[in-house]
Amino acid sequence: MSDAQKVLLVTGGSRGIGAAICRLAAAAGYRVAVNYASNENAARSLVAEIETGGGEALAVKGDVGVEADVMGMFEVVDRAWGRLDAFVNNAGIVDVKARVDEMSAARLERMMRINVVGPFLCAREAVRRMSTRHGGKGGAIVNISSAASVHGSAGEYVDYAASKGAIDTFTVGLAREVATEGVRVNAVRPGIIDTEIHASGGQPDRIARIKDMLPMKRPGTADEVAHAVLYLLSDEASYTTGAILNVSGGR
Repeated sequence: MSDAQKVLLVTGGSRGIGAAICRLAAAAGYRVAVNYASNENAARSLVAEIETGGGEALAVKGDVGVEADVMGMFEVVDRAWGRLDAFVNNAGIVDVKARVDEMSAARLERMMRINVVGPFLCAREAVRRMSTRHGGKGGAIVNISSAASVHGSAGEYVDYAASKGAIDTFTVGLAREVATEGVRVNAVRPGIIDTEIHASGGQPDRIARIKDMLPMKRPGTADEVAHAVLYLLSDEASYTTGAILNVSGGR
């Protein structure tokens, strides 16, 4: 099966790392489903960009924190292309900087619903389509974790870090669960990446403030993360499953 025939769904695909993954995958010949929760304009603009470049793409609305939305987005892909070969669990949130003793139950529930429960539900639907146990032909899943899962993000986002720690464990467990069913599951752990997520967490100056503390003295780019993801999705990584690849500039 050539990459030109393959279908990829990326959650949170309209901006940042997700958009970079979509662009790179389209350039490699994948048909790309760009999921978005609310920014329809960004998703449709990316789809138009991909189509202008000769690729195939569609925008798929859905909040990964809502089970009905998760099931709906996969059904849209089913109807459009009738197959799913690759899936990236990219959608996620970060909240404003806070200590644990300042966090509300509502904040914690939202964080875990979107960053942990959502990826579980999405992977469930992907496995149901890819696994030979369910009549599928195999496939690859890449989860987007974070270097925060190792460092803990004390004084900033311990809840976010914990949610990504769950993604690390989930990656290893699911990989072993479906290893004989034609499905590979891996993760990428980005470090400090120059995207809008820092501003969404109330710290638009975060990169400038901490870049000199990074081993490489610079943030990474969304494209640098996307290249790692595309490798793990590709047949070149055919004997790689349960791996967590740091793309963190040595941090």
